[in-house]
Amino acid sequence: MLNPFPELLVYSMLAPFLLRIVIGFIFIDLGLLLFKGEKERWILSFNTLRIPNPKLVVKIIGVVEIVGGIALLLGAYTQVVALVLALLTFVETYIEYKNPELIKRTFVFYLLIFIITLSLLFSGAGAFAIDLPL
Repeated sequence: MLNPFPELLVYSMLAPFLLRIVIGFIFIDLGLLLFKGEKERWILSFNTLRIPNPKLVVKIIGVVEIVGGIALLLGAYTQVVALVLALLTFVETYIEYKNPELIKRTFVFYLLIFIITLSLLFSGAGAFAIDLPL
């Protein structure tokens, strides 16, 4: 089947760019929420799962999400950051599944974030990035 809009394929590098920018802002926001409004709920959730030193774990996850979001905005180490954030999202989905009353996000939200990070892992940074496509 022929592509109905073949002239738009010239802009194919913009798709990963748009995904990268949106998910970067989302992860920065999620990381900031771990330091502000959701900190106590996450600590309670980690206590329920018997994770040692939950306050430190919450701080580490918050820093990873903020730094990862900034790296995605810049387009630096996009595939590595996407892999780390995809794994982190998978773990957060499991935590949400175990304790659905503690965190206020749905499975669909985590699924969307997970799929976008996997897409960036496979496609790369796209246009306007520090990473160079090889």
